[in-house]
Amino acid sequence: MLIHPQIDPVALQLGPLAIHWYGLTYLAAFALFYWLGTRRLNHLPFARLSEWTRRDIEDILFLGVLGVVLGGRIGYCLFYKPGYYAAHPLEIFAVWQGGMSFHGGMLGVMAAMVWFAWSRQRSFLQVMDFVAPCVPTGLASGRVGNFINGELWGRVADPSLPWAMLFRGAGDVPRHPSQIYQFLMEGILLFVLLWLYARKPRAQGQVASAFLFGYGVFRFVAEYFREPDAHLGLLSLGMSMGQWLCVPMIVCGAGLWVWFGRAKQAH
Repeated sequence: MLIHPQIDPVALQLGPLAIHWYGLTYLAAFALFYWLGTRRLNHLPFARLSEWTRRDIEDILFLGVLGVVLGGRIGYCLFYKPGYYAAHPLEIFAVWQGGMSFHGGMLGVMAAMVWFAWSRQRSFLQVMDFVAPCVPTGLASGRVGNFINGELWGRVADPSLPWAMLFRGAGDVPRHPSQIYQFLMEGILLFVLLWLYARKPRAQGQVASAFLFGYGVFRFVAEYFREPDAHLGLLSLGMSMGQWLCVPMIVCGAGLWVWFGRAKQAH
C-alpha cells in the first residue's frame, strides 16, 4: 500500500506571490493545446484550407479558456450544488473556493466555438473536429494537478491492491488513485486513439462525435473508482452524478457518429 506524497500545492513562492502546481498544470494544458493545434493544421482537411492559420489557434485557445472557466464554474453550481448557490448567488463568483465541472466546461467551450465559427463564417462541426483531438492532453494535465493536490481521490480499495493509496483527509483506509486512472484513460489513451483516428479524413462531425463518445465511456468507467461527491453520494441506479452526465455524451456521441457517416455516404 502506498502513501500519497503530500506534495506542497505551492510550486514556487516569490514573496507574496504563490505559484501553485495546479496553475502550472493549466498552463501546460494550454501550451499542449497550442502545440498540437499547429500539428493539426497539417491534417486533412485543414492542410488544404488556406483560411486555417496559427492565428486561429490563438483565438480558439483564448475563447476556449474563457469557456472552460465560465462554463466549468457555472456547470458546477448548476449540476452539483444548485440549492446552495441559489441561496448564496454571490458565491458563484468565489472561484478561489474551488468547484469546477468538466461537463460544464465542455458546454462553455462549445458555446465559445459557436461564437468562433459564426465570427469566421465557418462550419461549427469543422471547428469542433479541429479542436477535439487537442483536448485530451489538457485533461491529463488537470488530473496531474488533482493528484498533486491530493483531491478527488478514489473509493476504498482492497488493501492487497499494489497501488492502493492513503490520501490525507480521506481517512486511514486505502483508496484507488482515481486521478491516475483518469489521467491514463481520459487523457493519454483518449488522446492516442483520437489523434490516430483524426489523422485521416473523416466525415465532418465524426471526430468531435468520437471525442464525445470516448470521453463519456472512459469517464463513466473511472467513476466506478472515484469517490462520489459527499453531498450527493450515489444517485439512481447506484450511479454518480458524473456518470449520469456522461450518459448523454455516450448516446449523442455514438448517434452523431453514425448519422454523420451516413450523411457523407448519401452525398
